[in-house]
Amino acid sequence: MTVDRWIAFLFLAFSIAYGWAAWEYPILPFERNNPIKPNTLPLGLSALGILFSLILVMSTGRSEPRESGGGDIQVARLGEYKIGQTIGLIAAMIAYAVALRPIGFVAATTLFLVGGSALLGERKFHILIPVALIGAGGVWYLVQEVLGIFLSPWPWFIGG
Repeated sequence: MTVDRWIAFLFLAFSIAYGWAAWEYPILPFERNNPIKPNTLPLGLSALGILFSLILVMSTGRSEPRESGGGDIQVARLGEYKIGQTIGLIAAMIAYAVALRPIGFVAATTLFLVGGSALLGERKFHILIPVALIGAGGVWYLVQEVLGIFLSPWPWFIGG
């Protein structure tokens, strides 16, 4: 079995567990008759994840990787992939989640976007920083003002 199919199998297991957790999510009494419940989107995502991962696991494509440098993931060439960047992005995501409350949404999101883009090789900071600020501010405005969901934009010491 190729690495691609193993990844699809792991994604299938994750999607099944995610769907089960969404199905078991406790619905409040006033939410029972709503057309869209808090677990509607997670159930849909898990169903799509199960469908697509089953397509990949059950596909009748070749079962052995190509000898040429095709698009398949090959364990023998694992050192050629950018694993350092992947681990760096995962660490940046964890740092982003930890930094959201102390430094606020706008600062944490801007730092994450700039840092992640720099990690991936972007060096035009004169474009990157304004775009990250506008993006973070725009998302904050949509969530806070349009959807009405409180999202602290500033660090705790500024009053966020």
